[in-house]
Amino acid sequence: MYEFIITFAKFGLVGFIGFVLDFGITYVFKEKLRVNKFAANSLGFSIAVINNYVLNRHWTFQSANLHYGQEFSLFVGVSLLGLAINNLILYYLNEKFKVTFYLSKLIAIGVVMLWNFLVNYFVTFA
Repeated sequence: MYEFIITFAKFGLVGFIGFVLDFGITYVFKEKLRVNKFAANSLGFSIAVINNYVLNRHWTFQSANLHYGQEFSLFVGVSLLGLAINNLILYYLNEKFKVTFYLSKLIAIGVVMLWNFLVNYFVTFA
């Protein structure tokens, strides 16, 4: 159980780093370089996912899997499903149940963090 909690904490720290990268890159490309907001957002998300994969593979889960492409594809798939879950929760809480946007986003982030961690722990890096 201790190992599981430590792994979860590492996963959370990596996620926070990814969050900072995502927002930072999106901001720089959108606001400073005047790149289309959707392109900037996609670039920020993509760089964060790549970073999160590398840090989680080597530090959080210490994976020895030699099938990098397969493992990375699973990680990206889990991340994309997490993004879809995040948007669904955000939509339903904010639009249907009238929960404030940022509280809805906070709840969605918490749910998706658990989703991403559990699937990556038991599937991607198992």
